[in-house]
Amino acid sequence: MKRFIVKRMLSIIPVLFIVSIVVFMLVHLVPGDPAASMLGDMASQEDIAALHARLGLDRPLPVQYGIWLKNVLTGYFGESVANHQPVTGMILSHLEPTIHLTLLALLIAVMVAIPLGMIGATNKGTAADHSVTVISLLGISLPGFLLGLFLILIFAVKLKLLPSSGYAGMNAGFAAHIKSILLPAIALGFMNAALMMRMTRASMLEVLNSDYIRMARAKGVSGFSVITRHAFKNTLVTVITVISQALIQSLSGAAVIESLFAIPGLGQLMVNSIGRRDYYVIQAIVLLIAVFNVVINMFADLLYGVVDPRVRVG
Repeated sequence: MKRFIVKRMLSIIPVLFIVSIVVFMLVHLVPGDPAASMLGDMASQEDIAALHARLGLDRPLPVQYGIWLKNVLTGYFGESVANHQPVTGMILSHLEPTIHLTLLALLIAVMVAIPLGMIGATNKGTAADHSVTVISLLGISLPGFLLGLFLILIFAVKLKLLPSSGYAGMNAGFAAHIKSILLPAIALGFMNAALMMRMTRASMLEVLNSDYIRMARAKGVSGFSVITRHAFKNTLVTVITVISQALIQSLSGAAVIESLFAIPGLGQLMVNSIGRRDYYVIQAIVLLIAVFNVVINMFADLLYGVVDPRVRVG
């Protein structure tokens, strides 16, 4: 097991290296001069040249990459061109809302999708199964921002049970905090729940039709025990996969939901930075999300080895 863990952890090093190169080139792949784009159309050639020198854009690309990578490894992502603040501080100040929103959305998705997926698989062809299929298709087809608008209309405007926008931190109290992110978490988690539901149902159906499940039932093992102790255990690889992908999609797709609900997270910071052409903030957020994706997939691989010893052999 130790060898398996070390092998998986070492395998992400070249991936992170390639990711760093791609993210670094983000600024340089922008059409035109990055410095001119940052300063706007009214900037003079002297201003552009001064920004080139200050940002090191007049140096060869390999040298720029080396300096940038060294700074990133020490936690320094540069300085925001728009407000002249350290990018690291800006990200840290916006990180908490995104993390809390993503985790709550994932929790909602897991609590809804896995039980419904199991119900659909164990009641194949019944009304319960058809209902699960309809819910999953609805979740896949309905965009998150449109569901968010419906939730605002129903629970904030009509029923006045939850706030329509804004964010209350943990210092405002746990209840106020949850109320402020509940609607966006539902909107963010529903699409992931739909996909998770379909994958859980399909994986559970495959396991329930296997020979050893038939043998267990023939020996008189109760239906509940067959489902929980035998069938579900052998769907854990699929469940881990869909949960890890749901977490990645929630982190990546938070921008629209945060903008819709006025939550000051990384997604909203990204949208605002794109509007201000603040490329170093965009670069840092993209790198952070990419690293999160790689690390989440690595942990998913490690969990595969825990739940299925056959994975460790390969």
